Amino acid sequence: MRKEGHHYGLHRVVEPAGVLPQPAWKLDATPEIWENELLIDVERLNIDSASFQQLKTEAEGDPERIKRRIVEIVKERGKMHNPVTGSGGMLIGTVAEVGSAFPDHTLAPGAKIASLVSLTLTPLWLEDVRELSLETGQLKVTGKAVLFASAPYAVLPSDMPEPVALAALDVCGAPAQTARLVQPTDTVVIMGAGGKSGLLSLYQAWKKAGQQGCVIALEANPEACRRIEAMGLAHHVVCLDATDPLQVLETVSTLTRGRLADVTINCVNVPRSELPAILATQEGGVVVFFSMAVQFTTAALGAEGVGKDVQMMIGNGYVPGHAALALESLRECPALYDWFCQRFSSQIG
Repeated sequence: MRKEGHHYGLHRVVEPAGVLPQPAWKLDATPEIWENELLIDVERLNIDSASFQQLKTEAEGDPERIKRRIVEIVKERGKMHNPVTGSGGMLIGTVAEVGSAFPDHTLAPGAKIASLVSLTLTPLWLEDVRELSLETGQLKVTGKAVLFASAPYAVLPSDMPEPVALAALDVCGAPAQTARLVQPTDTVVIMGAGGKSGLLSLYQAWKKAGQQGCVIALEANPEACRRIEAMGLAHHVVCLDATDPLQVLETVSTLTRGRLADVTINCVNVPRSELPAILATQEGGVVVFFSMAVQFTTAALGAEGVGKDVQMMIGNGYVPGHAALALESLRECPALYDWFCQRFSSQIG
């Protein structure tokens, strides 16, 4: 075991010098820990939605090409950091070794945990990619990963399948920030409401504003729209292309009688949804961009171009208590839990 490294993992940065692990081009993923690190036997990766969509498009839907590309990226960069989208995902695995100076002295080898930090800053050493689900973006792998002293994680719950917990924890910042922002009388628009981050955010919006406010779900997939309607988590469910600025504006304006949204939560996993989200939001309102497909330069210059005074927020990956809130959302809402089970628990054995 090597001496104590930097709290934020600077000792693992190979290039360029002087940056933190997330923006670094390459990390040292040697699976030998420093005194204040944690070594994990990795079992599953959950590639974030925007990254997996890009990889799937690039590989023309071929699972073997996607697996090869992921292996290439990890080998080249020492982490899963998609060079096109800039995003990664998260992992679950078993604790293999706990450094003598790791902050949590209660954690022991053998514990099953999920990382709550992005794969873009997690040193990762892949030995094999065995299975991949085109539907969920989850992979069954063999490998090692390192968590720094600063990295949050969650012990996996015993009352739900591991792929279900992984899927929820991958996006747990979205429902937590939604719960923190939405007020009881707000009009809330959830864009990309049919995916995992969208549904969890929709549930929290409905809890906070469903009785006195107005919750609007926008989703491009007709089947997902029918599912949202059956769940009863929105006052209005509209099937539309969330990258079409005028269609989004006209729809939200009609449903709100011109008032528009107090809070817009963007969970769309494809590019060009920035201006639709801005236009759907009233002057002085809040737009939260959770999607990794968002171009923040486009958002800033787009708001300037249409003369819209809205508060734009980057969706926090970390919010205190976010893991517990996401898992509790599944426990509280049987319809939501059933969808996660149908979607994720049977995809990879």
